[in-house]
Amino acid sequence: MTSTIKVNNIQNQCGANIINESSNTITIGASGDTIALASGASQSGFGREGSVDWQTGSIKTTTFTAANGEGYFCNTTGGTFTATLPASPSAGDIVAFKDYGNSFGTNKLTIGRNSSNIGGVASDLDLETNQQSITFVYVDGTKGWLATTDSTSNAIPTKFVTATGGTITTSGNFKIHTFTGPGTFTVSCAGNPIGSNTVSYMVVAGGGAGGKMRGGAGGAGGYRESKSAFDCYSASPLNATSGPTYNLPVTAQAYPITVGGGAAAADGSSSPPDVGAPLGGSSTFSSITSTGGGKGGGSAGEGNAVAGGSGGGGISGAGASGNTPSVSPPQGNDGGTGVNPGNYGSGGGGGAGGAGSPGPGPTGGVGGAGTTSCITASPVTRAGGGGGSTYNGGSPGPAHPGGGGGGAGGAPGGSGGANGTDNTGGGGGGGYEPGPEAQQAGGNGGSGIVVIRYKYQ
Repeated sequence: MTSTIKVNNIQNQCGANIINESSNTITIGASGDTIALASGASQSGFGREGSVDWQTGSIKTTTFTAANGEGYFCNTTGGTFTATLPASPSAGDIVAFKDYGNSFGTNKLTIGRNSSNIGGVASDLDLETNQQSITFVYVDGTKGWLATTDSTSNAIPTKFVTATGGTITTSGNFKIHTFTGPGTFTVSCAGNPIGSNTVSYMVVAGGGAGGKMRGGAGGAGGYRESKSAFDCYSASPLNATSGPTYNLPVTAQAYPITVGGGAAAADGSSSPPDVGAPLGGSSTFSSITSTGGGKGGGSAGEGNAVAGGSGGGGISGAGASGNTPSVSPPQGNDGGTGVNPGNYGSGGGGGAGGAGSPGPGPTGGVGGAGTTSCITASPVTRAGGGGGSTYNGGSPGPAHPGGGGGGAGGAPGGSGGANGTDNTGGGGGGGYEPGPEAQQAGGNGGSGIVVIRYKYQ
């Protein structure tokens, strides 16, 4: 049996309205009244955006799960713990937290997201400011819990890139991963825009070898670099500042790293078929590939200079092209022109910072300049071209005086072209003629290097 009472208005004994309906609007209570739920009762459908019931009788000191509509005093003086947000929240749910022991700055309180976003980010939030208080309202599945009041600032979790791999060093707030051989850069946390979510990189390929018997010099390995918008070191002039290779984002995954080896030079014999490797090895990270340096031209069937990251120096004509394949900013420069017949001066190999010089004869051409970066926290010049060689008593071409790891050309009574320096991508020097085979051989290219740097705190 059911009963129905039909009224538009209920008043107390003093004649003041307790419940009133007017034009489909129901008003509960009169001005100055307090509306309270009985102990153990619950409400739904009203939303709790305005306030919470502070749980003054239970100061939290260990991990707990918050309930909708409640505020908690959290004492972390005994150590950090986690306040987990309610599971499966509804729009309008509200919770709040307050530093009870003035200790969040020493022992943080972690707000566990419990599968919902916090401020639109799928990460837990650390409260790390003494005396901080904060109130969250659940909005929707996109933004999740939003801070409606915060005694410090609007709360969005700050996350930084976290990774392993290579040789790891630090410089201030930055971690530096250096790879001098193949490896894996494994990202476990991709960070976010509040902390960091992009990386700086330098990718240098292996240098080209010098040609044999008054040979042209090897070109430097291709050089590519970009400084993240989060970073602050002094980058090289080849630093990418726009386009898809700038401010490179990372995701939580394993990135294979390839470090190109230096190209092997021909043995210096006066008979073919030993012609040396045409290019140094490529180096790669993510979408970035740097091409190996091109071989210098050589006599006794070794052939013309080869294009590459930087081009090899010519022996009897133009040097080979650099920045092959073409990228922007360019990864290298052309090799120098060789002079033949007559004075027999071979061209210097191209470098990341400049083209190889022509061989004016009887002197070989100077190697192209390398380029200098502080990505490893101190200035280092890499990717210089090798020096061209000469014939019958002429002066060999030196590596560029600015450095870069290129090898000098072979000299009378010497041991052939000098090798490029490993882990710089320097080009090998050209081999001298005449003399024993060892003296006529070109120098090997130097191996490359990959460096990745990011803000970690």
